Amino acid sequence: MRMPSAEELKQATKSTCKRPMPSQNPEERVHHFTEVALGYTEEDALLEAARCLGCKTEECRQGCPVDIAIPDFIKKIKTGNYVGAALKIKETSSLPAICGRVCPQESQCEKYCVRGKKGEPVGIGRLERFVADYERAQGTVKVPEIAPANGIKVAIIGSGPAGLTCAGELAKMGYSVTIFEALHVAGGVLMYGIPEFRLPKDIVQADIGYVRQLGVDIQTNVVIGRTMKVDELMEQGYQAIFIGTGAGLPNFMGIPGENLNGVYSANEFLTRVNLMKGYRFPEYLTPIRIGKRVAILGAGNVAMDSARCAKRLGAEEVYIVYRRSEKEMPARAEEVEHAHEEGILFHLLTQPVEIKGDQENWVKELVCVKCELGEPDASGRRSPINIAGSEYSLPVETVVVAIGQSPNPLIQTTTQGLKTGRHGTIDANSDGQTSRIGIFAGGDIVTGAATVILAMGAGRKAAAAMDKYLKS
Repeated sequence: MRMPSAEELKQATKSTCKRPMPSQNPEERVHHFTEVALGYTEEDALLEAARCLGCKTEECRQGCPVDIAIPDFIKKIKTGNYVGAALKIKETSSLPAICGRVCPQESQCEKYCVRGKKGEPVGIGRLERFVADYERAQGTVKVPEIAPANGIKVAIIGSGPAGLTCAGELAKMGYSVTIFEALHVAGGVLMYGIPEFRLPKDIVQADIGYVRQLGVDIQTNVVIGRTMKVDELMEQGYQAIFIGTGAGLPNFMGIPGENLNGVYSANEFLTRVNLMKGYRFPEYLTPIRIGKRVAILGAGNVAMDSARCAKRLGAEEVYIVYRRSEKEMPARAEEVEHAHEEGILFHLLTQPVEIKGDQENWVKELVCVKCELGEPDASGRRSPINIAGSEYSLPVETVVVAIGQSPNPLIQTTTQGLKTGRHGTIDANSDGQTSRIGIFAGGDIVTGAATVILAMGAGRKAAAAMDKYLKS
Protein backbone atom coordinates (compact mmCIF):
# COMPACT_ATOMS: atom_id res chain seq x y z
CA MET A 1 0.00 0.00 0.00
CA ARG A 2 1.47 3.33 -1.06
CA MET A 3 1.63 5.96 1.69
CA PRO A 4 1.52 9.71 0.95
CA SER A 5 4.73 11.69 1.35
CA ALA A 6 5.08 14.63 3.72
CA GLU A 7 4.90 16.99 0.74
CA GLU A 8 1.69 15.34 -0.53
CA LEU A 9 0.10 15.66 2.91
CA LYS A 10 1.12 19.32 3.00
CA GLN A 11 -0.47 19.92 -0.40
CA ALA A 12 -3.60 18.06 0.68
CA THR A 13 -4.18 20.55 3.50
CA LYS A 14 -4.62 23.24 0.82
CA SER A 15 -6.90 21.21 -1.46
CA THR A 16 -10.40 22.57 -2.04
CA CYS A 17 -11.65 19.23 -3.39
CA LYS A 18 -12.54 15.95 -1.68
CA ARG A 19 -10.62 12.84 -2.55
CA PRO A 20 -12.85 11.06 -5.08
CA MET A 21 -14.53 7.85 -3.96
CA PRO A 22 -13.19 4.87 -5.94
CA SER A 23 -16.14 3.18 -7.64
CA GLN A 24 -16.93 0.36 -10.03
CA ASN A 25 -17.30 1.12 -13.72
CA PRO A 26 -21.03 1.80 -14.47
CA GLU A 27 -21.02 -0.45 -17.56
CA GLU A 28 -19.82 -3.38 -15.45
CA ARG A 29 -21.68 -2.83 -12.18
CA VAL A 30 -25.17 -2.86 -13.74
CA HIS A 31 -24.75 -6.61 -14.28
CA HIS A 32 -24.32 -7.55 -10.62
CA PHE A 33 -25.18 -6.49 -7.06
CA THR A 34 -21.70 -6.06 -5.56
CA GLU A 35 -21.00 -2.75 -3.84
CA VAL A 36 -20.61 0.24 -6.18
CA ALA A 37 -18.48 2.47 -3.95
CA LEU A 38 -15.20 0.71 -3.18
CA GLY A 39 -14.11 2.83 -0.21
CA TYR A 40 -10.99 4.85 0.53
CA THR A 41 -7.56 3.29 0.59
CA GLU A 42 -5.28 4.18 3.50
CA GLU A 43 -3.57 6.72 1.23
CA ASP A 44 -6.93 8.30 0.34
CA ALA A 45 -7.94 8.46 4.01
CA LEU A 46 -4.72 10.13 5.13
CA LEU A 47 -4.87 12.70 2.33
CA GLU A 48 -8.53 13.48 2.99
CA ALA A 49 -8.02 13.67 6.76
CA ALA A 50 -5.24 16.17 6.15
CA ARG A 51 -7.87 18.57 4.78
CA CYS A 52 -9.62 18.73 8.19
CA LEU A 53 -8.75 21.96 10.01
CA GLY A 54 -9.58 20.48 13.44
CA CYS A 55 -11.78 23.48 14.26
CA LYS A 56 -12.21 24.10 17.99
CA THR A 57 -15.77 25.24 17.33
CA GLU A 58 -16.57 21.80 15.83
CA GLU A 59 -19.25 23.25 13.56
CA CYS A 60 -19.54 19.96 11.67
CA ARG A 61 -20.66 18.23 14.85
CA GLN A 62 -23.85 20.27 15.10
CA GLY A 63 -25.05 18.63 11.90
CA CYS A 64 -24.65 15.07 13.24
CA PRO A 65 -27.85 13.62 14.75
CA VAL A 66 -25.83 11.21 16.90
CA ASP A 67 -23.23 13.80 17.98
CA ILE A 68 -20.07 12.07 16.74
CA ALA A 69 -16.88 13.86 17.85
CA ILE A 70 -15.87 14.43 14.23
CA PRO A 71 -12.64 16.44 14.58
CA ASP A 72 -11.44 14.03 17.27
CA PHE A 73 -11.87 10.89 15.17
CA ILE A 74 -10.29 12.55 12.12
CA LYS A 75 -7.34 13.65 14.26
CA LYS A 76 -6.73 9.99 15.12
CA ILE A 77 -6.76 9.10 11.41
CA LYS A 78 -4.02 11.68 10.82
CA THR A 79 -1.78 9.82 13.26
CA GLY A 80 -2.61 6.39 11.79
CA ASN A 81 -4.67 5.34 14.82
CA TYR A 82 -7.57 3.99 12.78
CA VAL A 83 -8.90 1.62 15.45
CA GLY A 84 -8.83 4.49 17.93
CA ALA A 85 -10.80 6.58 15.43
CA ALA A 86 -13.42 3.83 15.15
CA LEU A 87 -13.67 3.60 18.93
CA LYS A 88 -14.14 7.39 19.16
CA ILE A 89 -17.06 7.19 16.70
CA LYS A 90 -18.61 4.31 18.66
CA GLU A 91 -18.81 6.43 21.78
CA THR A 92 -22.04 7.81 20.30
CA SER A 93 -22.80 5.67 17.22
CA SER A 94 -23.35 1.90 17.15
CA LEU A 95 -23.50 1.67 13.33
CA PRO A 96 -20.44 3.43 11.85
CA ALA A 97 -19.96 1.20 8.77
CA ILE A 98 -23.62 1.70 7.88
CA CYS A 99 -23.66 5.45 8.45
CA GLY A 100 -20.48 5.87 6.44
CA ARG A 101 -22.32 4.38 3.47
CA VAL A 102 -25.91 5.64 3.56
CA CYS A 103 -25.90 8.83 5.67
CA PRO A 104 -26.77 12.01 3.71
CA GLN A 105 -23.63 13.72 5.01
CA GLU A 106 -23.93 16.48 2.42
CA SER A 107 -27.03 17.84 4.19
CA GLN A 108 -25.81 17.15 7.73
CA CYS A 109 -22.24 17.16 9.11
CA GLU A 110 -20.55 18.16 5.85
CA LYS A 111 -23.05 20.98 5.37
CA TYR A 112 -21.43 22.76 8.34
CA CYS A 113 -17.80 21.94 7.50
CA VAL A 114 -15.73 25.14 7.31
CA ARG A 115 -13.84 23.81 4.27
CA GLY A 116 -17.13 23.85 2.40
CA LYS A 117 -17.20 27.65 2.41
CA LYS A 118 -14.36 27.82 -0.13
CA GLY A 119 -14.58 24.51 -1.94
CA GLU A 120 -15.78 21.05 -1.00
CA PRO A 121 -16.24 19.97 2.63
CA VAL A 122 -14.11 17.24 4.16
CA GLY A 123 -15.38 13.75 3.20
CA ILE A 124 -16.50 12.94 6.75
CA GLY A 125 -18.73 10.02 5.76
CA ARG A 126 -16.04 8.47 3.59
CA LEU A 127 -13.58 8.67 6.49
CA GLU A 128 -16.12 7.14 8.88
CA ARG A 129 -16.60 4.23 6.48
CA PHE A 130 -12.82 3.79 6.14
CA VAL A 131 -12.13 3.44 9.88
CA ALA A 132 -15.13 1.15 10.44
CA ASP A 133 -14.05 -1.11 7.58
CA TYR A 134 -10.43 -1.03 8.75
CA GLU A 135 -11.37 -2.11 12.27
CA ARG A 136 -13.55 -4.94 10.98
CA ALA A 137 -10.77 -6.11 8.64
CA GLN A 138 -8.44 -6.46 11.65
CA GLY A 139 -10.80 -9.11 13.03
CA THR A 140 -11.16 -7.53 16.47
CA VAL A 141 -14.00 -5.05 17.03
CA LYS A 142 -13.46 -3.20 20.30
CA VAL A 143 -16.34 -2.32 22.62
CA PRO A 144 -16.43 0.96 24.60
CA GLU A 145 -16.66 0.92 28.38
CA ILE A 146 -19.93 -0.58 29.64
CA ALA A 147 -21.46 0.34 33.00
CA PRO A 148 -22.05 -2.44 35.56
CA ALA A 149 -25.31 -4.34 35.06
CA ASN A 150 -28.18 -2.73 36.98
CA GLY A 151 -30.69 -5.57 36.52
CA ILE A 152 -33.36 -3.38 34.93
CA LYS A 153 -35.09 -4.90 31.89
CA VAL A 154 -35.84 -2.73 28.85
CA ALA A 155 -37.61 -3.81 25.64
CA ILE A 156 -36.96 -2.45 22.16
CA ILE A 157 -39.56 -3.15 19.45
CA GLY A 158 -37.96 -3.18 16.01
CA SER A 159 -34.33 -3.76 15.01
CA GLY A 160 -33.95 -0.99 12.46
CA PRO A 161 -31.56 1.95 12.96
CA ALA A 162 -33.65 3.59 15.71
CA GLY A 163 -34.07 0.37 17.70
CA LEU A 164 -30.46 -0.76 17.33
CA THR A 165 -29.15 2.65 18.41
CA CYS A 166 -31.46 2.91 21.40
CA ALA A 167 -30.55 -0.64 22.43
CA GLY A 168 -26.82 -0.03 22.11
CA GLU A 169 -26.92 3.15 24.18
CA LEU A 170 -28.98 1.54 26.96
CA ALA A 171 -26.73 -1.54 27.03
CA LYS A 172 -23.68 0.70 27.55
CA MET A 173 -25.51 2.22 30.55
CA GLY A 174 -25.88 -1.22 32.16
CA TYR A 175 -29.48 -2.09 31.28
CA SER A 176 -30.64 -5.58 30.30
CA VAL A 177 -31.89 -4.92 26.77
CA THR A 178 -33.98 -7.19 24.53
CA ILE A 179 -34.90 -6.32 20.95
CA PHE A 180 -38.04 -7.91 19.47
CA GLU A 181 -37.98 -8.10 15.65
CA ALA A 182 -40.96 -9.19 13.52
CA LEU A 183 -38.90 -10.49 10.59
CA HIS A 184 -36.62 -13.53 10.59
CA VAL A 185 -33.46 -11.39 10.32
CA ALA A 186 -32.51 -8.33 12.38
CA GLY A 187 -31.82 -5.00 10.68
CA GLY A 188 -35.19 -3.63 9.58
CA VAL A 189 -34.97 -1.28 6.61
CA LEU A 190 -31.19 -1.80 6.52
CA MET A 191 -31.87 -5.39 5.44
CA TYR A 192 -35.09 -5.20 3.43
CA GLY A 193 -34.94 -1.70 1.98
CA ILE A 194 -31.43 -0.74 0.90
CA PRO A 195 -29.86 -2.77 -1.94
CA GLU A 196 -26.72 -4.87 -1.62
CA PHE A 197 -24.83 -2.67 -4.09
CA ARG A 198 -25.29 0.31 -1.77
CA LEU A 199 -25.19 -1.41 1.62
CA PRO A 200 -23.84 -5.00 1.69
CA LYS A 201 -25.78 -7.17 4.11
CA ASP A 202 -22.65 -8.64 5.69
CA ILE A 203 -21.77 -5.07 6.73
CA VAL A 204 -25.21 -4.66 8.34
CA GLN A 205 -24.87 -7.94 10.19
CA ALA A 206 -21.36 -7.01 11.35
CA ASP A 207 -22.67 -3.79 12.92
CA ILE A 208 -25.57 -5.73 14.46
CA GLY A 209 -23.00 -8.20 15.80
CA TYR A 210 -21.32 -5.26 17.54
CA VAL A 211 -24.64 -4.33 19.20
CA ARG A 212 -24.88 -7.93 20.40
CA GLN A 213 -21.33 -7.61 21.79
CA LEU A 214 -22.63 -4.77 23.94
CA GLY A 215 -24.92 -7.33 25.58
CA VAL A 216 -28.15 -6.79 23.65
CA ASP A 217 -30.38 -9.85 23.15
CA ILE A 218 -32.18 -9.91 19.78
CA GLN A 219 -35.25 -12.10 19.35
CA THR A 220 -36.56 -12.47 15.78
CA ASN A 221 -39.94 -13.70 14.49
CA VAL A 222 -41.76 -11.87 17.29
CA VAL A 223 -44.60 -9.66 16.02
CA ILE A 224 -45.50 -7.27 18.82
CA GLY A 225 -49.21 -6.65 18.54
CA ARG A 226 -49.80 -10.28 17.50
CA THR A 227 -47.32 -12.64 19.20
CA MET A 228 -47.40 -10.39 22.27
CA LYS A 229 -48.83 -6.98 23.04
CA VAL A 230 -46.98 -4.01 24.50
CA ASP A 231 -48.84 -4.34 27.80
CA GLU A 232 -47.83 -7.99 28.05
CA LEU A 233 -44.19 -6.95 27.78
CA MET A 234 -44.66 -4.66 30.75
CA GLU A 235 -46.31 -7.49 32.67
CA GLN A 236 -43.18 -9.57 31.99
CA GLY A 237 -41.05 -7.09 33.88
CA TYR A 238 -39.83 -4.71 31.19
CA GLN A 239 -39.77 -1.36 32.97
CA ALA A 240 -39.49 0.78 29.84
CA ILE A 241 -40.26 0.14 26.18
CA PHE A 242 -38.99 1.82 23.01
CA ILE A 243 -41.04 1.48 19.81
CA GLY A 244 -38.94 1.78 16.66
CA THR A 245 -40.96 -0.14 14.10
CA GLY A 246 -40.37 2.29 11.24
CA ALA A 247 -42.63 3.00 8.28
CA GLY A 248 -43.18 -0.19 6.33
CA LEU A 249 -46.69 0.35 4.97
CA PRO A 250 -46.53 1.33 1.28
CA ASN A 251 -48.35 4.35 -0.14
CA PHE A 252 -50.08 4.24 -3.51
CA MET A 253 -51.19 6.99 -5.88
CA GLY A 254 -54.83 5.94 -6.14
CA ILE A 255 -54.82 5.95 -9.95
CA PRO A 256 -56.65 3.39 -12.11
CA GLY A 257 -54.73 0.18 -12.77
CA GLU A 258 -52.64 -0.03 -9.60
CA ASN A 259 -54.12 -3.49 -8.96
CA LEU A 260 -52.82 -4.93 -12.25
CA ASN A 261 -50.30 -7.76 -12.39
CA GLY A 262 -46.81 -6.29 -12.71
CA VAL A 263 -47.42 -3.40 -10.30
CA TYR A 264 -45.28 -3.51 -7.15
CA SER A 265 -45.00 -1.26 -4.15
CA ALA A 266 -41.36 -0.33 -3.65
CA ASN A 267 -41.54 -2.07 -0.25
CA GLU A 268 -42.49 -5.41 -1.79
CA PHE A 269 -40.10 -5.02 -4.71
CA LEU A 270 -37.07 -4.17 -2.57
CA THR A 271 -37.91 -6.75 0.09
CA ARG A 272 -38.01 -9.46 -2.56
CA VAL A 273 -34.68 -8.28 -3.95
CA ASN A 274 -32.80 -7.55 -0.72
CA LEU A 275 -34.08 -9.55 2.24
CA MET A 276 -35.32 -12.51 0.18
CA LYS A 277 -32.42 -12.31 -2.30
CA GLY A 278 -34.59 -12.44 -5.39
CA TYR A 279 -31.63 -11.31 -7.50
CA ARG A 280 -30.11 -14.75 -6.87
CA PHE A 281 -33.11 -16.73 -8.18
CA PRO A 282 -33.31 -19.73 -8.48
CA GLU A 283 -30.67 -20.23 -5.76
CA TYR A 284 -33.15 -18.37 -3.54
CA LEU A 285 -36.76 -19.19 -4.46
CA THR A 286 -38.02 -15.62 -4.66
CA PRO A 287 -39.36 -14.87 -8.14
CA ILE A 288 -39.49 -11.30 -9.45
CA ARG A 289 -41.10 -10.68 -12.82
CA ILE A 290 -39.29 -7.89 -14.67
CA GLY A 291 -40.24 -6.87 -18.17
CA LYS A 292 -38.03 -5.18 -20.75
CA ARG A 293 -39.33 -1.76 -19.71
CA VAL A 294 -39.89 -0.67 -16.09
CA ALA A 295 -41.37 2.57 -14.74
CA ILE A 296 -40.53 3.76 -11.23
CA LEU A 297 -42.99 6.31 -9.84
CA GLY A 298 -41.20 8.74 -7.50
CA ALA A 299 -37.75 10.28 -7.15
CA GLY A 300 -36.51 9.66 -3.61
CA ASN A 301 -33.72 7.33 -2.56
CA VAL A 302 -36.17 4.40 -2.57
CA ALA A 303 -37.09 5.19 -6.18
CA MET A 304 -33.41 5.31 -7.20
CA ASP A 305 -32.77 2.02 -5.40
CA SER A 306 -35.73 0.42 -7.18
CA ALA A 307 -34.63 1.72 -10.59
CA ARG A 308 -31.05 0.54 -10.18
CA CYS A 309 -32.25 -2.89 -8.96
CA ALA A 310 -34.55 -3.24 -11.98
CA LYS A 311 -31.62 -2.49 -14.28
CA ARG A 312 -29.53 -5.19 -12.60
CA LEU A 313 -32.40 -7.66 -12.85
CA GLY A 314 -32.28 -7.41 -16.64
CA ALA A 315 -34.62 -4.58 -17.66
CA GLU A 316 -33.49 -2.98 -20.92
CA GLU A 317 -35.03 0.42 -20.16
CA VAL A 318 -35.85 1.82 -16.72
CA TYR A 319 -37.69 5.11 -16.32
CA ILE A 320 -37.91 7.42 -13.30
CA VAL A 321 -41.29 9.17 -13.65
CA TYR A 322 -41.47 12.28 -11.48
CA ARG A 323 -43.85 15.21 -11.51
CA ARG A 324 -41.26 17.85 -10.66
CA SER A 325 -37.82 18.73 -12.05
CA GLU A 326 -34.48 17.21 -11.04
CA LYS A 327 -33.84 20.19 -8.75
CA GLU A 328 -36.77 19.15 -6.54
CA MET A 329 -35.85 15.46 -6.31
CA PRO A 330 -35.66 14.30 -2.68
CA ALA A 331 -33.02 11.64 -3.48
CA ARG A 332 -29.37 12.22 -2.56
CA ALA A 333 -27.38 13.85 -5.35
CA GLU A 334 -24.96 10.90 -5.29
CA GLU A 335 -27.80 8.42 -5.88
CA VAL A 336 -29.20 10.47 -8.77
CA GLU A 337 -25.71 10.70 -10.27
CA HIS A 338 -25.22 6.93 -10.01
CA ALA A 339 -28.62 6.35 -11.64
CA HIS A 340 -27.67 8.60 -14.56
CA GLU A 341 -24.34 6.78 -14.92
CA GLU A 342 -26.13 3.44 -15.06
CA GLY A 343 -28.42 4.50 -17.88
CA ILE A 344 -31.64 5.14 -15.95
CA LEU A 345 -33.92 7.39 -18.04
CA PHE A 346 -35.66 10.34 -16.38
CA HIS A 347 -39.17 11.42 -17.39
CA LEU A 348 -39.39 14.65 -15.39
CA LEU A 349 -42.30 17.08 -15.05
CA THR A 350 -44.45 14.03 -15.76
CA GLN A 351 -47.50 12.89 -13.80
CA PRO A 352 -48.75 9.26 -14.05
CA VAL A 353 -52.56 9.22 -14.35
CA GLU A 354 -53.39 5.60 -15.26
CA ILE A 355 -51.84 2.15 -15.66
CA LYS A 356 -53.35 0.10 -18.50
CA GLY A 357 -53.23 -3.66 -18.84
CA ASP A 358 -53.64 -6.32 -21.49
CA GLN A 359 -56.38 -8.95 -21.75
CA GLU A 360 -54.71 -11.04 -19.03
CA ASN A 361 -54.46 -8.06 -16.65
CA TRP A 362 -50.70 -7.61 -16.99
CA VAL A 363 -49.31 -4.08 -17.25
CA LYS A 364 -48.77 -2.88 -20.83
CA GLU A 365 -48.51 0.92 -20.59
CA LEU A 366 -48.37 3.90 -18.24
CA VAL A 367 -50.48 6.90 -19.19
CA CYS A 368 -48.87 10.22 -18.22
CA VAL A 369 -49.42 13.95 -18.61
CA LYS A 370 -46.71 16.61 -18.77
CA CYS A 371 -46.53 19.17 -15.95
CA GLU A 372 -45.23 22.64 -15.29
CA LEU A 373 -44.25 24.04 -11.91
CA GLY A 374 -46.46 26.59 -10.19
CA GLU A 375 -46.23 28.19 -6.76
CA PRO A 376 -44.51 26.42 -3.82
CA ASP A 377 -46.62 23.99 -1.78
CA ALA A 378 -46.64 23.52 2.01
CA SER A 379 -43.25 21.76 1.86
CA GLY A 380 -41.67 24.70 0.02
CA ARG A 381 -41.41 22.85 -3.28
CA ARG A 382 -43.14 24.24 -6.34
CA SER A 383 -46.45 22.52 -7.03
CA PRO A 384 -46.80 20.61 -10.33
CA ILE A 385 -49.69 21.62 -12.61
CA ASN A 386 -50.89 19.28 -15.36
CA ILE A 387 -50.69 20.70 -18.89
CA ALA A 388 -53.94 20.25 -20.77
CA GLY A 389 -53.66 18.11 -23.91
CA SER A 390 -50.18 16.76 -23.05
CA GLU A 391 -51.24 13.16 -22.34
CA TYR A 392 -49.03 10.38 -23.71
CA SER A 393 -48.40 6.67 -23.08
CA LEU A 394 -45.21 4.97 -22.02
CA PRO A 395 -45.05 1.26 -22.97
CA VAL A 396 -43.94 -0.70 -19.87
CA GLU A 397 -44.39 -4.20 -18.44
CA THR A 398 -43.58 -3.37 -14.80
CA VAL A 399 -44.46 -0.43 -12.54
CA VAL A 400 -42.92 0.17 -9.11
CA VAL A 401 -44.71 2.72 -6.92
CA ALA A 402 -42.11 4.50 -4.78
CA ILE A 403 -43.92 7.54 -3.40
CA GLY A 404 -43.33 6.99 0.30
CA GLN A 405 -44.30 4.77 3.21
CA SER A 406 -46.46 5.09 6.32
CA PRO A 407 -46.24 3.37 9.72
CA ASN A 408 -47.86 -0.04 10.15
CA PRO A 409 -50.82 0.50 12.55
CA LEU A 410 -50.48 -2.83 14.39
CA ILE A 411 -48.95 -1.54 17.65
CA GLN A 412 -51.01 1.64 17.70
CA THR A 413 -54.28 -0.29 17.42
CA THR A 414 -53.36 -2.90 20.06
CA THR A 415 -51.98 -0.54 22.73
CA GLN A 416 -54.55 1.40 24.74
CA GLY A 417 -53.83 5.03 25.56
CA LEU A 418 -51.18 5.49 22.87
CA LYS A 419 -51.91 8.72 21.04
CA THR A 420 -51.31 8.79 17.30
CA GLY A 421 -51.09 11.37 14.54
CA ARG A 422 -53.43 11.59 11.56
CA HIS A 423 -50.99 9.69 9.31
CA GLY A 424 -50.74 6.75 11.70
CA THR A 425 -47.58 7.93 13.42
CA ILE A 426 -47.13 7.70 17.19
CA ASP A 427 -47.19 11.03 19.01
CA ALA A 428 -43.98 11.55 21.00
CA ASN A 429 -42.09 14.56 22.31
CA SER A 430 -38.52 15.45 21.31
CA ASP A 431 -37.16 12.90 23.81
CA GLY A 432 -39.40 10.13 22.51
CA GLN A 433 -41.86 10.06 25.44
CA THR A 434 -45.32 8.98 24.27
CA SER A 435 -48.70 9.49 25.93
CA ARG A 436 -48.07 6.30 27.92
CA ILE A 437 -45.66 6.63 30.83
CA GLY A 438 -42.66 4.34 30.32
CA ILE A 439 -43.33 3.89 26.62
CA PHE A 440 -41.06 5.76 24.21
CA ALA A 441 -40.93 5.88 20.42
CA GLY A 442 -38.64 7.26 17.72
CA GLY A 443 -37.63 7.13 14.09
CA ASP A 444 -40.03 6.73 11.19
CA ILE A 445 -42.85 5.51 13.45
CA VAL A 446 -42.92 9.08 14.85
CA THR A 447 -41.74 11.24 11.94
CA GLY A 448 -42.92 9.22 8.97
CA ALA A 449 -40.38 7.94 6.45
CA ALA A 450 -37.05 9.77 6.89
CA THR A 451 -33.33 8.86 6.92
CA VAL A 452 -31.32 6.20 8.72
CA ILE A 453 -29.26 8.73 10.66
CA LEU A 454 -32.30 10.73 11.84
CA ALA A 455 -33.80 7.50 13.16
CA MET A 456 -30.52 6.79 14.93
CA GLY A 457 -30.54 10.26 16.45
CA ALA A 458 -34.07 9.67 17.75
CA GLY A 459 -33.02 6.32 19.22
CA ARG A 460 -30.10 7.93 21.02
CA LYS A 461 -32.25 10.74 22.46
CA ALA A 462 -34.85 8.25 23.62
CA ALA A 463 -32.20 6.12 25.35
CA ALA A 464 -31.07 9.15 27.37
CA ALA A 465 -34.69 9.97 28.26
CA MET A 466 -35.40 6.36 29.23
CA ASP A 467 -32.35 6.32 31.48
CA LYS A 468 -33.53 9.51 33.17
CA TYR A 469 -37.06 8.11 33.57
CA LEU A 470 -35.85 4.79 35.01
CA LYS A 471 -33.54 6.49 37.48
CA SER A 472 -36.29 8.83 38.69
